[in-house]
Amino acid sequence: MNLILSLLLPLLAWLNYLGTPPTAAPADPTWVKEVGAKSMPATKNTFLVAKYGAVADGKTLNTQAIQKAIDAAAKKGGVVTFAPGQYLTGSIFLKKGVTLNIPQGVTLLGSQELKDYPEIPSRIAGVEMVWPAALINILDQENVAITGQGTVDGQGKPFWEKYWAMRKEYDAKGLRWIVDYDAKRPRTLLVSNSSNVTLKGITLQRAGFWTVHILYSKHVTADGLVVRNNIGGHGPSTDGIDIDSSSYVLVQNCDIDCNDDNFCLKAGRDWDGLRVNRPTEYILIQNCVAGAGDGLFTCGSETSGGIRHVIARGLKAKGTKYGIRLKSATNRGGVVEDIVVEDIQMDGVRVPIIMTMNWNPAYSYSTLPAGYTEATLPEHWKKMLAKVEPVERGTPHFRNVRISNLRATGAGEAISAEGLAVSLLENFTLENISITGKKAGKIDFAQGWSVKGLDIKAENQEPVAVQNSAGMKF
Repeated sequence: MNLILSLLLPLLAWLNYLGTPPTAAPADPTWVKEVGAKSMPATKNTFLVAKYGAVADGKTLNTQAIQKAIDAAAKKGGVVTFAPGQYLTGSIFLKKGVTLNIPQGVTLLGSQELKDYPEIPSRIAGVEMVWPAALINILDQENVAITGQGTVDGQGKPFWEKYWAMRKEYDAKGLRWIVDYDAKRPRTLLVSNSSNVTLKGITLQRAGFWTVHILYSKHVTADGLVVRNNIGGHGPSTDGIDIDSSSYVLVQNCDIDCNDDNFCLKAGRDWDGLRVNRPTEYILIQNCVAGAGDGLFTCGSETSGGIRHVIARGLKAKGTKYGIRLKSATNRGGVVEDIVVEDIQMDGVRVPIIMTMNWNPAYSYSTLPAGYTEATLPEHWKKMLAKVEPVERGTPHFRNVRISNLRATGAGEAISAEGLAVSLLENFTLENISITGKKAGKIDFAQGWSVKGLDIKAENQEPVAVQNSAGMKF
């Protein structure tokens, strides 16, 4: 026995020297096997857009020719594809059983004329309203795919300039809260009320507004997408991938550089979002990269329908403004819960972990200035001004969130977590977290946190400030 102990003790000492190993993640819940598209369209028939009149000169508007090819493919099932070149187009609409293949050497150029994007009923930033169709649309369909190594260029700069001009005017009038909804700008790719949709391999750049919007849909795969929205400027609200009141969505192997949230989950805003009351749930985001942008992984601020049953893992960020970001406002309502974030690397991220329930008040709270008559306002203005009653219904809740195996360097503030006196940040678990930066940060209005292996090296040498909190286990 003494011989065995004499042999084991040096080994045990060495293991102890190595430190605590990364926290082992629990087994995946059963729903993980169900995420993503369950089928792909047949590919035996090929439809070249040139045969339907498309011209690859970057100048001729090819909307009708491309749509004719799509309509022909929909009758038999098959692949719509392109010879090398640049194809200018307005909104096109994919249909059941069709694969849109954009090969390497092909660029679809979005029209810079708003008239080439017909208005459709949709939801924008949490509010249902009429809005321009996207450049590429999958509406009320199933078994559809977009594939290839080519590029979809939204050519969004004129729409960015339109927004900033309107923003200057609206801010001066106290209308910051509505300008985003009045400045109609086309998204690049919209999947709405559809199922079994695969998006694979393409590059999307210079979006006029959001890049990929997955709305009211289920069983969608986004695999290997590249987003580059900061070419030739910094487009406002050019989110990367927005998953909006949708379920069983798989996002993997994507690389996003944008000017707002990179990978974002949404579920409706305020009175209108509470009316619709559709959650975003059963979402797996894995093995992705973010460059510029507002948030590596964001839940909100549109939380009204609830966001739950989410795993985000194997994510990397370099130079992104924020890392793991939960945000809402006191009139949003909804519950953000059962969120697992693990195996994360960040470099140069301003705040690696950030949470607030009172985000961006100038944008989040709608007040009609003097001089307007509410009865004559546009319908979407009325929705934004509708009061959430009772008031408690507008209180958001964040609970049951687990963050583990996170490494961040070059942060400004390690953690900024702020609940509300009436809605504490409940039952969070932080495990094996290592952050170096200027400040450790703060936790305010929290309850029932379990913190293990938290290593924050702050230049100011002050610890995390914990206030108005109870049941915190460090």
